[in-house]
Parts: sequence; structure tokens; C-alpha cells
Amino acid sequence: MTKTYSILLVEDNTINYELVIECFDGQPYRVDVATDGGQAVAMFEAGHYDLVLMDLQLPVMDGLAATGRIRAIEKDTGRARTPVIAVTANAFPRDRDLCLAAGMDDYISKPFDLDAFDAMVARWLGRR
Repeated sequence: MTKTYSILLVEDNTINYELVIECFDGQPYRVDVATDGGQAVAMFEAGHYDLVLMDLQLPVMDGLAATGRIRAIEKDTGRARTPVIAVTANAFPRDRDLCLAAGMDDYISKPFDLDAFDAMVARWLGRR
């Protein structure tokens, strides 16, 4: 039986999250979508995710702050660290450094190569 991986996709742009979901078609992934940082934190706290894909520019709470809250939830509840990948239009090296400093594990800038994105997700899920 193939394991199904649970992914929390945090993206406020409908076209962008539909593209990611389409990219995952045929993969053993269940994707939940949060459209703002506050919703992402609440969904993370209430559920279990194998991976979080986090945009930076979000309403309510930005992706950096949401990641900080996720890391605090993990620490406070003793949960294992969940990989968080920044998926953002911010493409400068400084942005990558900010993401990693905020507790994110990896970074990919939009627009991205679909094969590279799929490989990154698979690697963080331990599928490759």
C-alpha cells in the first residue's frame, strides 16, 4: 500500500495554488489549502502535515511569521519538525536567507520549473 503524504499549501492566489495542485496530480499527496497565514497556523495546529509549502506575501499573517508560529507549536507540543518550503516570487539571495532564518527548511522562487519543484517536494518527503 502506498503512503499518502499530507501537504499544507499556504497560498492566497487561486491560480498559483491550482497550479501546484495540478502539478501533484497522480502523486500520493493529499493537499489542504490555507489562503492566509493565520488560517495556516490554525490548520497546522489542528492537523498533521508531512510538509508545508509557504508563500511569503500573505494576508492576515505573512509566511515568515506563520512559520515562526508553526515552529513554536512544534516546540510547545513536542511535535517533530515538519519541513517548511518557501514558495515565493521573492528571488533575491537576501530573501532566501530571511526564509531560512525564520525556520524554513528550503526555498524555491516563482515561477519555478515543475520538475525541480516536484523533485524538491519528493526529497523533503523522503521519496527520493
